[in-house]
Amino acid sequence: MYAPPTRRELLLVALLFLTLLFFFSSNISRGAISRVDLSTVWHDLSSPPKSFSIPILPSKSRLSWGSSKVPPSRIIVHAPGWTIFDKMYILNGTVYLVTDEPDTFPDRKFMTSSGVNISNNPEMVAARVPSDKDMRIISTAEAKKLFGTGANRVQGVTWLVNDPNQFITHYYHWSAELFFGFWRTYSSLDPFIPQSGETALPPPRRLFFTRIDAGHWRDYASMNQWVLRTAFPSISMEFYDDWKDRASMGVPFVFDRVLFADRAAAMNGDNFLRTQRTASEPFTLPGSPSWWSTFRNNVVEHTGLNASTGGGTRGTPVITYISRQAWGRRMLKQADHEKLVEELYKLRDQYGYEVNVVSMDQLSRDEQLWLAGQTTIMLGVHGNGLTALLWMKPTPRSTVMEFFYPGGFAHDYEYTTRALGMVHYGFWGHSYFSGAEVPPVAYPEGFQGNDIPIDGELVASLVHKRLTLSEEADD
Repeated sequence: MYAPPTRRELLLVALLFLTLLFFFSSNISRGAISRVDLSTVWHDLSSPPKSFSIPILPSKSRLSWGSSKVPPSRIIVHAPGWTIFDKMYILNGTVYLVTDEPDTFPDRKFMTSSGVNISNNPEMVAARVPSDKDMRIISTAEAKKLFGTGANRVQGVTWLVNDPNQFITHYYHWSAELFFGFWRTYSSLDPFIPQSGETALPPPRRLFFTRIDAGHWRDYASMNQWVLRTAFPSISMEFYDDWKDRASMGVPFVFDRVLFADRAAAMNGDNFLRTQRTASEPFTLPGSPSWWSTFRNNVVEHTGLNASTGGGTRGTPVITYISRQAWGRRMLKQADHEKLVEELYKLRDQYGYEVNVVSMDQLSRDEQLWLAGQTTIMLGVHGNGLTALLWMKPTPRSTVMEFFYPGGFAHDYEYTTRALGMVHYGFWGHSYFSGAEVPPVAYPEGFQGNDIPIDGELVASLVHKRLTLSEEADD
């Protein structure tokens, strides 16, 4: 028979059990369920981040380098008048680019200007040239003496406009030049944007106007703010007074990433000399055929319109004639206007096309954007209403037909149409031109007048050809 365990033996077993329990629980807490520190994972990746990612900086309001070299500036993308910088510094109202390889940076006149009003007389052209007050390119050693041991950090992506208010308060210049150029430059960092507009690019966090105040950026039609707030609902804005505030502090600031736009600098580029469009310069950069879709889709979807509406060539075409007959300036001959409307309605009755004859100033902003977003062919006299072509869906049939006083021509809407991959025709009464046939820029007497002729039958005939793609079939 076995003797029952003694009190001493029971005590030893209990101590052994407690020891084993402590050992295993300690290992589990330290090993099997230990938490991974995700903040360290990024630094263990062997592949670098994508080119469009924001520079990896601590989530602090200050970039400090102490006794080390000042972190250099870097140009990510550049075309005349449109430059993306990482680590752009400002101090006392002057922009500083820090580099020990200044020969790799463009001449300042291709990046910035003095910000004076644009005029083509020799004195004003000379006045646009930037000075050391506007921008300096300095070494890391110079930066150390100027900046000390750190700079206040401006986080995220900033879009900065170094222009006076000369053109800002105009719907066309705001949307089809400034933001057209902004997005073409920025989207070059993601050259595979699909038609859906999806992109990994973070939206700009702020829009910074260095030379205008908060009361001078809206246009008379209130389209500027409508476009901005629908494209980027979360964007904040800073103005000249904010720029002065930062300058008066006497301390350096560093921008994580800034897209720096300067109209006068863009005018020094070769593309501008050919097209007179400042937004033409960034088209030398890589880009997706659907580069504009991100911006365009954000705007039109705000109206409730599906961004894909109007795609392809099988749906019912929408013809939109933007009339200026009640505007009082730059109008068709009344008889020609009436004949044009008659011919367009014949197309509606014979082929089932949707035809809209509208005065844009009589529509709400939502109605303007909604109508343009589903338009297949847009036509009208040269003027601000044709800015609506920005919101059309580019397809093989998408066309803009623009009426000029005979002998007159401007690239504004012609270039913008082609840049979106659509077809443009200019009309002089009984004739039209397109592509390589466009005439030189001219503003003859009568260009701004109310006696502009147009052949309504010719226009309607071309509209039908474009909608049936018969011209391509003939080729």
